[in-house]
Amino acid sequence: MKNKLDRLLNLSLQGKISSIYILTNLFVCLVNILLILGMNRMSNEMELVYQDNLKLNELLAILDDVQNNMTDYLNAKTSDSLEKYYRSSQDYQALVEELNDEISGSAFDRMKRNIRHMSARYLEITDQTIEAKRGRNVEKYRIRYENATQMYDYINTYINSLNNQQFKNNSANYNELAQAFRLFEMIGIAIILVIIFMNINSIIKLVGAIISPLKTLAKSADEVAKGNFDIELLEVQSRDEIGVVTGAFNQMIISIREYIERIRHGMEVERVMKEKELLMEAHLKDAQLKYLQAQINPHFLFNTLNAGAQLAMLEGADKTYQYVQNVAEFFRYNVKKSNEHVTIREEIELVDNYIYILNVRFSGEIHYEKKVDPSLLGIEMPSMILQPIVENCVNHGIREMAGEGRIWLSVYQIDDTACISIRDNGVGIRQEMIEKMIGGSYKEENLKTDSNGIGMDNVIARLKLFTESEEVMSIISDGADKGTEFILYLSVKEREEDDV
Repeated sequence: MKNKLDRLLNLSLQGKISSIYILTNLFVCLVNILLILGMNRMSNEMELVYQDNLKLNELLAILDDVQNNMTDYLNAKTSDSLEKYYRSSQDYQALVEELNDEISGSAFDRMKRNIRHMSARYLEITDQTIEAKRGRNVEKYRIRYENATQMYDYINTYINSLNNQQFKNNSANYNELAQAFRLFEMIGIAIILVIIFMNINSIIKLVGAIISPLKTLAKSADEVAKGNFDIELLEVQSRDEIGVVTGAFNQMIISIREYIERIRHGMEVERVMKEKELLMEAHLKDAQLKYLQAQINPHFLFNTLNAGAQLAMLEGADKTYQYVQNVAEFFRYNVKKSNEHVTIREEIELVDNYIYILNVRFSGEIHYEKKVDPSLLGIEMPSMILQPIVENCVNHGIREMAGEGRIWLSVYQIDDTACISIRDNGVGIRQEMIEKMIGGSYKEENLKTDSNGIGMDNVIARLKLFTESEEVMSIISDGADKGTEFILYLSVKEREEDDV
C-alpha cells in the first residue's frame, strides 16, 4: 500500500488527474457492464418462458401438414402431394425427436414422452397407409387411414392439453420474472446513482488534496510579494510539478535571505573600506609610479645598448659590435613582443641571440645545434616561451655538471602537431620535480640574477591558454647526468585553417 502511495505521489500533476478520471470512469463502466449482463440474462430467461409453447405450436402445425398431405395423396395420388407428405413427415419426425424421452417425475416430461411414442406410431401408420395406396389395396389403406386419423386426433388433443398446462405454468413464471426484472432495474438505477455520487465525492476530495499545496504556495508567494521573507519554508509533499515549484520556491526564499545577508555584510565591509580609502590612495600613486618606471627601464636599456653598438661599429670593434647588437636585439624582443603572439622563427632567433650572449660571457662553453623543418617556422605561439626553457637548461642542467654542455633544438611535425624539442646533456631532473612543473605547482626560488624572471610555471600556463589544451608539454629525463628534454606541442591544423 505504501509503495502504491509513493508511486501516486511520484506521478506528474497531469498523471494524477488523468489517473483519477480514468479510474472513476473505468469503475462506472464496469458497474454498467455488470448491470447490462444481468439484464440480458433475465431477458433471455423471460424469452425462454414460452419456448416450450412455441415448440408445441410448431409441432401441431407440422402434424396438421402430415395429416393433410397424406389425405391429399390418398385423394389425388400425385407425385407432388407424395413429396409434400414425405417432407412434412421428416420435419415432424425431427421435432418429435427433440421431445424428452427420459423417465422423469415431472408430469410435463411424461406427457412429452407419450407424445413422442404416439407420434412414432402415427408416422408408422401413415407410411403404411401411403404404401397401401400405392399398392392399390383399397381396403387396407382405408383401414390404415382411419387408424391414422384416429391417432392424429388423439395426438392433437394431447398436445393441446400439454400446451395449455404449460402456458398456465409459464404465465406464472413470466409474472415472477417480470417482477424480478423491474426490481433489478430499480436496484441497477440505485447502484448507478450511488456510484456516481461516490465518484463525484472522490474526485472532489482527490483534486482538493492535489490543489491544496498549490493554495498554500500561492498564500506564501503573496507574503513574499509583500516583502515578508521570514515565512516558514513549505513542506514538499510530492514530486510532481507542484512539488518541484514548491522546492524551487523554498530555494528562492533561502537565496533571497542569503543575498540580503550578503548585502548587509557588503555594506559593512564597504564602510570599513571607505575608512581606509585615503590611506590607500598614497600607496596606489606610488605603485603607479613604479609601474611607469618598470616600463621605461627596458626601453632605456635597449636605446643605450643600441648607442653602444653604433659606437663600437664606428671604432671598428666588430666583435664588440656583434655582441652589443645581439644583446640589444634580445632586449628589443622583450620590449616589443612580451604581450604578442610570435612565430616559431622569431622564438628561435631569440634563442640564437641568447646562446650567443651566453657563449661570449662564458667563453663558448655551450655547444648549440638545431634541426628545423622550414615549413613549420610560420606557426604562431606565445612570446618568451623557448628562451626561458633554454635558460632553465643552462642554469639547472649544464652549469651544475662537469664537462662540455650541449643543447639541441629541433622542430618537426607528427600528424597535425608541430613539436619543438629542446634537449640538454645536463644533470637531469627528478621525477617529482617534473610532476610539479607539469602540474604548475613548482615555484622557482632564489632566481639567478641574470634570469629574465619568467618561470616554467608561467611558460606552461601561457601555453595552455594559447592552445586551450592541457597537453602542451612533455618533460623527459632518464635520471642523473643523462640530460633533460622539453617537448612543446602546437596545432598545425589550426594554423592552416587560420591561413585559409
